[in-house]
Amino acid sequence: MLSDSPSGQERTVTYVGGATIDGAPIAYVVVLAAVCTALAFIPFSVIVALGGSFPLSQAIFPLVGWILGPVAGAVASGIGALVGVFVAPHTAGIPVVRVAGAMVASFVAGTMRHQGQRGWWWLPTTVAGLVSLALFGGRAMVQNGVSLWAVAAGAFVDWSALLLYALPTRRVISKWLAGPSLGAVAAGLGLGTWIAAGMAHLVQSTIAYFIYNWAEDVWVMLIPVIPVENLLRCVVGVIVGTGVITGLRAIGLAEAREAVI
Repeated sequence: MLSDSPSGQERTVTYVGGATIDGAPIAYVVVLAAVCTALAFIPFSVIVALGGSFPLSQAIFPLVGWILGPVAGAVASGIGALVGVFVAPHTAGIPVVRVAGAMVASFVAGTMRHQGQRGWWWLPTTVAGLVSLALFGGRAMVQNGVSLWAVAAGAFVDWSALLLYALPTRRVISKWLAGPSLGAVAAGLGLGTWIAAGMAHLVQSTIAYFIYNWAEDVWVMLIPVIPVENLLRCVVGVIVGTGVITGLRAIGLAEAREAVI
C-alpha cells in the first residue's frame, strides 16, 4: 500500500526572474521607453524663449518613475527622449536639455517612495536642486542684471516644486499613489507631476540659460506662461496616470521592485 506521506529530503524551489534594471523587468523599461518616444511626436506647447515646442511625453515622465522606480524610470524616459530627439525633431529642442529633463522627472518621482532603504535619496536630490536654482537665478541677477522679483516670479514653478519636494509632501504623495482610493491617486498624480516636472524644468532651464542668457524682458514674458504649461502637464498626467494605474491593478501585473505605486 502506498503512503500519502512525502518521502525524501525537503527541497526549496526558488523563482528566478528575467533580466532587470534596478529591479524593473527590462520588458517594462522597453515598453515605457517606446511610449515616451511615441508621445514625443505630439507637441502640446510652444517654447517661448527658445523656439520649438514641448512634447506631450513630458507629462508622463513622472508616471514612468512611479511605475519603475528612480533608476529604471530614468533609464526608460532617457531612452525614450533620446530616440524622440531623432524621430521627432519638431519637439526635440536642445537634445541634451530634453534628455536630461526626462531623466530628472522620472528620477525625482521615483525617489518620492515613503519606505524602503532609499528613503534618504531625497536629500542629495534636494541639495542638487538648490545648487541648480542658485546657478540659474544667480547667473541671471549677477551676470545679466535681471531683477530679483523677475527671477522669483519667472522661476515660481522651479522653486515651488523644489520646496514641495523637500517638505514631507513627497511622502504624502507616495502614500496617495499606493493607496486604494482613486481620488487620492488622482490627487497624488497631479501634485506629484507638478513637483517632478517642475524640478525637471529647473534643471533644463539652468542648462539652457547658460547657453542663451535671456534678458529680463523674456523673464517677464514667461511669468504667466510657465505655470500654465506645468499645469497642462499635470492635467495630462492625471488623465493618463489614473487610467494606467487602474489598468495595472486590474490585471495584477507584477510591480517593479522600486515602484512607488
